Amino acid sequence: MPSYPDLKIEMIVDYGLTDIVSERYDIGVRYGDQVAKDMIAVRVAADTKMAIVCAPSYLEQRAAPEGPQDLLAHNCITLRLPTRGGLYAWELKKGKREPQVRVEGQMTFNGVYQMINAALDVAGLAFVPEDLIARHVAEGRLASVMEDWCPTFPGLHIFYPSRREPSRAMTVVVDALRYRP
Repeated sequence: MPSYPDLKIEMIVDYGLTDIVSERYDIGVRYGDQVAKDMIAVRVAADTKMAIVCAPSYLEQRAAPEGPQDLLAHNCITLRLPTRGGLYAWELKKGKREPQVRVEGQMTFNGVYQMINAALDVAGLAFVPEDLIARHVAEGRLASVMEDWCPTFPGLHIFYPSRREPSRAMTVVVDALRYRP
């Protein structure tokens, strides 16, 4: 990105579906399917494949889950989302079946990096983006289960209101982050 000495960026990170207009933010970032239809959306990342992972030693204690119902017998690491009314239900997909499983476990976090660390520490199963755990799987620190049930979500998009003319600074930021495969 070229140098713009007068450009200042403040970034707020949370898993809430914040109303960027009422909160007076210039832009937001969400998965493509979560962007409201009245917003302008610009893709900034490829689609995200999800994975269910755990430490290999976790599977020494019990059989690997093979389907959504099997997850209910496991210690799952859960994600708290402030705007979804509590714990995130794992959104699985196999063919035309798309169950949302309300898993339970001993640990709940509000961020995926903490979930990954808990999985590495043998706390249970975690449902996380595959690109964040690929290295751990390749190095044998995490094992993937139920791969055929793990969906791909639309990639991240920057979005902003369609009724607003973007400033030059905002145009520079959006263009710098635009996904170019």
